Amino acid sequence: MNKENSKWLRKQVAPYEKANTAASIRQMLNTIVPFCLVWYLAYQSLSVSYLLTLALAVVGAGFMTRVFIIFHDCCHYSFFKSRKANKIVGTITGILTFFPYNQWQHNHSVHHATSGNLDKRGTGDIWVMTVDEYMEASFWQRLGYRLYRNPFVMFILGPTYVFLIENRFNRKEARWNERLNTYFTNIAIVAIVSLLIWAVGWEAFLLVEGPIFLIAGSAGVWLFYVQHTFEDSYFKEDENWNYVKAAVEGSSFYKLPKPLQWLTGNIGFHHVHHLSPRVPNYQLEAAHNHTPPLQNVPTITLATSLSSLKFRLWDEQSERFVTFRTAKELAARSKEKRALQI
Repeated sequence: MNKENSKWLRKQVAPYEKANTAASIRQMLNTIVPFCLVWYLAYQSLSVSYLLTLALAVVGAGFMTRVFIIFHDCCHYSFFKSRKANKIVGTITGILTFFPYNQWQHNHSVHHATSGNLDKRGTGDIWVMTVDEYMEASFWQRLGYRLYRNPFVMFILGPTYVFLIENRFNRKEARWNERLNTYFTNIAIVAIVSLLIWAVGWEAFLLVEGPIFLIAGSAGVWLFYVQHTFEDSYFKEDENWNYVKAAVEGSSFYKLPKPLQWLTGNIGFHHVHHLSPRVPNYQLEAAHNHTPPLQNVPTITLATSLSSLKFRLWDEQSERFVTFRTAKELAARSKEKRALQI
């Protein structure tokens, strides 16, 4: 894709980059209010059956994911026209989802600016090694990578670590306003959690918040993972990297059933989001439907997305994700070729 085509494609999406205040307020009302209501109902259900509590927790996790999408849009300044409004609502929704606004905004902005760039990995993204890097790595590096890519670690332990530990501390280079926002978020979380424990008891709090937190966290990591980890994704070295190609070829269209699409705030249209982060979530589907080239992007469904679990390493030669076994076979063939040449 040349520069002219890239400019043309971004121009086609530009009309959808305008936030609609009324739509944003409606989304807050139909997301945050139900989330709080479901949380309360889950607490009340403890006296009936914990199975009912778990069922309500699944619904609550869905709404928590939707709250996160509002937070995510605020970080891109796409939810409201006013930057101040985005920061206020982003900070509030960040407290509800355990994310400090300024800190996550920085890391996520780096992710958007470097997604698919092999020379600029490491901030706001999932750890990806190439086949050559893995084969040249030490035993401990390989072990660490294998543990990291293990589904239990990535989708269960990973979210817990990120939400409860990593997000609580500022990065070394953080400016003072970012540090203050993180401190404020941490204090607010402690205050709200303390108030809820005082009101319902620590056991009830954990029985309700625990599953909501774990399910929403796992779902969030899964969405992020699957929309960048598919067989023919996009990864290039910096000199050959292209922002638009990284967006439309390195971000998938996750075609979800309508209820899940609603709960996940249309984030399945990830290719549109990466092409233009200023498009609010409630405009992503329209941008996709009215821009024909965006309909010819990698498309995955709930069923086909499960295959992404087997993809572990990026093979620069074939430009695709491969399994550890395939990587080993490729390395063996490469070794044989070199031996024959000698």
